[in-house]
Amino acid sequence: MRKYLEWLRKNNLEEKRFLENISFERIDLCYTKEHLEEIGFDDDIDGALPGEYPFTRGIHKTMYRDKVWTMRQFAGFGSPEDTNKRFKYLLSLGQTGLSVAFDMPTLMGLDADDPKSQGEVGREGVNVSCLEDMERLFDGINLEEVTVSMTVNASAPIIFAFFTAYAIKKGFDLSKISGTIQNDMLKEFIAQKEWLVPPRASVKLSCDVIEFCSKNLKKFNPISISGYHIREAGATASQELNFTICDGLAYVDECLARGLNIDDFAPRLSFFFDVHNDFFEEVAKFRAARKIWAKLMREEYGAKNPRSWWLRTHAQTAGVSLTAQQPFNNVVRVAIQALAAVLGGVQSLHTNSMDETLSLPTEQAVKVALRTQQIIAEETGVTKTVDPLGGSYYVEYLTKRLEKQFFDFYNEVKKLGGMIQAVEKGFPQRLIAESSYKYQQKLDSGEEKIVGVNIYNEGFDEKIEIHKTDEQIEKLQKERLKAFKDRRDQRKVEKQLSSLKNSLECGRNCIQDLIDCAIAGATLGEMANVFTEVYGRYREVVII
Repeated sequence: MRKYLEWLRKNNLEEKRFLENISFERIDLCYTKEHLEEIGFDDDIDGALPGEYPFTRGIHKTMYRDKVWTMRQFAGFGSPEDTNKRFKYLLSLGQTGLSVAFDMPTLMGLDADDPKSQGEVGREGVNVSCLEDMERLFDGINLEEVTVSMTVNASAPIIFAFFTAYAIKKGFDLSKISGTIQNDMLKEFIAQKEWLVPPRASVKLSCDVIEFCSKNLKKFNPISISGYHIREAGATASQELNFTICDGLAYVDECLARGLNIDDFAPRLSFFFDVHNDFFEEVAKFRAARKIWAKLMREEYGAKNPRSWWLRTHAQTAGVSLTAQQPFNNVVRVAIQALAAVLGGVQSLHTNSMDETLSLPTEQAVKVALRTQQIIAEETGVTKTVDPLGGSYYVEYLTKRLEKQFFDFYNEVKKLGGMIQAVEKGFPQRLIAESSYKYQQKLDSGEEKIVGVNIYNEGFDEKIEIHKTDEQIEKLQKERLKAFKDRRDQRKVEKQLSSLKNSLECGRNCIQDLIDCAIAGATLGEMANVFTEVYGRYREVVII
């Protein structure tokens, strides 16, 4: 803690504000109108109707009465065919959108035959090393009818190129394809730690995707600015909100710096938040996020299109809250978290499976997770009205408090020169480390309770079926990749990779080059190697 405080003072940051941000504040016994008056609640602005600026109560006037949120279960394992089968199973159960989980080699820009991929191919997600893998992954799925979300960051421009090349090859109309690619590298440096090149180069590549989509795939979300992994790393709800919005502004600034009009790309920016256990705080977090983003886009950035003011968000229940002990308890946790997301007004939702601390989800577990959403949508009545918790003194107080905490943080980030500079200096990383440490202390002391872990942990030993990994997948993917390389025109591949390198060196948008590389037969690893050749491979700076 002493080194942390010294660091704050050295960088001229206000110590009190950030210590408040990482503390777990006292909750009053009861909330009244006086609490709202003290915090500066404005009925005309804070209490605006749903569908009206600043959208605290929701971006749509009718919300779920008009259209229920997209139910998008995260899925991916083994070979592309294995995941394709799981996609079709989920769609048969009533899922309304696809969400792709890639394996670690794919996320890190490594081909299946790379020595560093050994033991990880297809284990934690689906393996995609070339265009043919993408073809197998979406075989029989109409990309004009089903939205696809892809959770990938360091190699996101390459995966996006495979996806687009596949769509072109199949004859899909790019203007009709909708979906999302995560493509948020700043949160990788803050929390998840999967990267290829340094922060500034990474942001440049992310914005290449944004620029390309603004001109060619206008219904596709080219980035999902993600607080989820920040929260999973130990951040508080306030920190998750603060870091995520500031990350979003960094991408906006980069796009504006290259001459884009804000209303040409801001309507397709999307967000991704965690949903944790503090029910009312999570509801308030979504409400505050919408208001903050609307105010920034309209008042600071001068966006004219009301859709540029909307914060559209996917949410996922908190993986870090799941326990290996008494795993059936996770069904209850997920249901409560999902309800908070719905009452907070999200546009898309993933519910975790009860067995995810033990293995990849089984079909039975993922079915229960999806049915959880469907029960909320069909049986609880929460879709009948918009923002039913709006007007609650407690929820409104939490919403306003989160907003105020954000602008305190935002002002300090501006002193550092923006979020990219803050990340390079390790500012958000330090805050997460402190809040994570404080939370662990509370767990160890018993002040913070987890049922089945440090309280009510006696009882039965729950036996559940777990997903079995096919050990032959790695061998299969290596053999396929070798055959793919043997069939391709090597001179054409080398020509396209050379063109890609030239674009990167000249600072041009590289997405069309990546698509051309994919079509020519270049692999994921080969394109990723060009990134690191030009920009250098990133090595994390030790933060003390």
